[in-house]
Amino acid sequence: MLYDYTSTTAADVVEVTEKGIVEANALIEGVVAEEGARTVENTLLPLDEASAIVSIAYGRGAFMARVHTDEAVRKAGSSAEERLNKWGIEVVFRADLYQALRELADADPVTTPEQRRLMDFWLRDFHRAGHDLEPERQAELKKLKERLVELEVAFQSNVDGYKDWIDVTIDELDGLPQTYIDALSPGEAEDTLRVTLDYPELFPYLQNATNRRRREELWRKRSTSAVAENRPLLEEAIDIRRDVARLLDYPSWAHHRMEVKMATPDRVATFYDSLVPRLQEKVVPEHEKMQQMLEAESGDETLQQWDITYLTTRITREEFGVDQYEIANYFPLERVLDGMFELTSQMFGVSYTRVEEVNAWHPDVYLYQISDSETGEHLAYFYMDLFPRDSKYGHAAAFDLVPGYRHASGEYVRPVAAMVANFTKPAADAPSLLRHEEVLTLFHEFGHILHQCLTQAESARFSGANTEWDFVEAPSQIMEHWTWEAEVLQRFARHHATGENIPSDLVSHLVAARDVNVASSTLRQAYFGVIDLSVHDDSETWDLEALDREAYDVTGLPYPEGTFFLASFGHIMGGYDAGYYGYLWSKVFGDDMYSRFQDEGVLNEKVGSEYRRVILEQGGSKDADQLLQEFLGREPNNEAFLRNLGISNKQ
Repeated sequence: MLYDYTSTTAADVVEVTEKGIVEANALIEGVVAEEGARTVENTLLPLDEASAIVSIAYGRGAFMARVHTDEAVRKAGSSAEERLNKWGIEVVFRADLYQALRELADADPVTTPEQRRLMDFWLRDFHRAGHDLEPERQAELKKLKERLVELEVAFQSNVDGYKDWIDVTIDELDGLPQTYIDALSPGEAEDTLRVTLDYPELFPYLQNATNRRRREELWRKRSTSAVAENRPLLEEAIDIRRDVARLLDYPSWAHHRMEVKMATPDRVATFYDSLVPRLQEKVVPEHEKMQQMLEAESGDETLQQWDITYLTTRITREEFGVDQYEIANYFPLERVLDGMFELTSQMFGVSYTRVEEVNAWHPDVYLYQISDSETGEHLAYFYMDLFPRDSKYGHAAAFDLVPGYRHASGEYVRPVAAMVANFTKPAADAPSLLRHEEVLTLFHEFGHILHQCLTQAESARFSGANTEWDFVEAPSQIMEHWTWEAEVLQRFARHHATGENIPSDLVSHLVAARDVNVASSTLRQAYFGVIDLSVHDDSETWDLEALDREAYDVTGLPYPEGTFFLASFGHIMGGYDAGYYGYLWSKVFGDDMYSRFQDEGVLNEKVGSEYRRVILEQGGSKDADQLLQEFLGREPNNEAFLRNLGISNKQ
């Protein structure tokens, strides 16, 4: 039974949160009170069930902080998120529960590999909660972790709620299409229009506006968002993370965080040391070309970050004939959704049914059911919340609302997930038209949805995308590849007005332009990863400006004085701390997995079926390295990744 979100109030958020915690605690108390022999059924599985209950409470309560229109409900959601995260800390700090699990481990009644993995992961959690420390030091650790939860929740709340804009004249909208201009709200002054930091307004302006001064102004506003509110929270969080690592005897927070991931700090350093210099060589001619374009256009040859996407857009339009707004005419949202569903239905053996009675948190939200194509078995539900609105989560992401797992009753609980994005909302006289980069975003996030929804893991702990954090992006990044395949695009890309298929030469030009300034864009990703690791290394003291400036050198561009983008860098406080490297790291694996499709057929249903079975269904029930070897039939490598970057594998 799906939850009814339609009349959710702040009181409802509190109620579902507290109810979930009470039910989960009852299971925990039952485990501790057990007087008989320790078994999987009376000790291990109730722990997993408790985690599932709390996850469901998140989906009904805390998730509202990201999507609800009522400020009171959003605030209640943020408080609920903090409450649930602190519950997770409380559980692993319980000495009596740790003793119960130790007794189970000593009895060793585990019968399946996934149960063994579940027990090992719980024991690791208790170790990381400092049960080997002296009581007063463990109490200090708990206090630090609870404070860290408070900081992280407050930071994200500030990011979600932050608003800023520039008001522009019609002349300052030169370069933007009329459809973009028509969608803008009036500015404060007469005859002005407002360009906000919302994605559908921000990125097109930076990509297309010929007015360099206003591009810079908008970019700087984006890069100074929430500084007053979030800088002190970030600084305190970094200090606390260092203290936690020292209490647990890790060299750094990065070492602590990566203990549960694929990588180690040394492996990540080697990864960057191998990649960045080759990208920096490749970026030189890219920058030189853009500097010449800038000088010819404005007389200024000092290339800056706010010029990159604009000049990249110019190159793709002028040299490859690719105009994102022209292409968008062939990508009405509903057609793209149909095409994406048709593709994944064919490749992964699933079918989709649009559910009319949505009962969601907003009328714009879609709801779909996923079934197995062969058996008709219901597999999952997922919501799609695709259009921007005030104080909604500002990026694109997929959220677990109900994990898939085996209930104690023996019934398999089917997962529920939600995709949240910010595409242009359809108007009365025009559909929502997606630029190709937005099509890519849609496919990317749907990769997460498939990962969450097609799980067959027995444990909530390993359900869907609950893999190592530096592998979790691979199943989303592999999906991006299909958005560049001509035979895929020509299945569904049709002009919204004429119904004409996207011309084959336009697709060819789009694909040819894919790697324009690829070194520049990849180095920017590397910069995010480098600064994230820099603030979480083993240094005794730190200076955020100095670290940011040093990390920015990676890009080969002048440092943007007066900015502090870390204050709105949600990843650094939202689970990717000492882990942002994972985007590029997991792209290696996404590219490697897709190379099998390239070798055996990009629409090869047999390979798609194996991908579903090995990667999507098993979720986190095995190490990511093992899953990759199962699917690839060999050790993973970076050949496809480097080839896609136009870099030789020879050093």
